[in-house]
Amino acid sequence: MEYNADNVFAKIIRGEIPCNKIYEDDFALAFYDIAPKAKVHALVIAKAMVVDFADFIEHSTADEIEGYMRAIVKTAEILGVDETGYRLVFNSGADSGQEVPHLHAHILGGEKLPTSHL
Repeated sequence: MEYNADNVFAKIIRGEIPCNKIYEDDFALAFYDIAPKAKVHALVIAKAMVVDFADFIEHSTADEIEGYMRAIVKTAEILGVDETGYRLVFNSGADSGQEVPHLHAHILGGEKLPTSHL
């Protein structure tokens, strides 16, 4: 799938759509999900213009990959779920339920999460 620069996450990165920001650096932007599925539910979107995890790994530098992963860890720390535990979810493609074709990770936590569908 080709990257569409008009997707909602690209617009959030450009500041065209507001978000409830948690963390931002050169590699990622983290913000609260507008339809939370857990007590704590944040999205960490890559600033790279990539569709999904495979696209990200194939087309990113080692520094970009490391920077994005570190941003996920930093966001979990800011949210306070790093000590109690959290679920990290990457959806990839239509069958997974990926709604926005831009790499993003869901951080879910703040409570005991169900183990169904694992």
